[in-house]
Amino acid sequence: MSIEYVNPADLGKPSGFTHAVAVRGGRTVYLAGQTALDAENRIAGADVVAQFERALGNLLTALTGSGGRPEHLVQLTVYIVDMDDYRAHAREIGKVWRSLIGAHYPAMAGIGVARLWDAEALVEVQGVAVVADEA
Repeated sequence: MSIEYVNPADLGKPSGFTHAVAVRGGRTVYLAGQTALDAENRIAGADVVAQFERALGNLLTALTGSGGRPEHLVQLTVYIVDMDDYRAHAREIGKVWRSLIGAHYPAMAGIGVARLWDAEALVEVQGVAVVADEA
């Protein structure tokens, strides 16, 4: 399996994402949207940073359960209830990202939404990963 990160010079330099990811071989894992739900299905975290950390952690737990690791993420979508709040905390969210994933940045999108399934949820992450084929 090979993963190639593509950032053409004709596009602006990406910060915290990759413009395109090309994959050869491997098994595709589609990761359902994850919010900051805890084991009792309650939203944990009072602010967007805490909720992002929990939501991303939940996504990584699902990925690990599928045989993958953070570096196998090739695409991630972040659904954001309050874009201004999210952007105001971008540095803190970046620190959470680096603590959970490191310097790996898949193709990403951030989308502002009116609300999420759980009214208390401030952020949801959904992704795609490619992991090595099972032997």
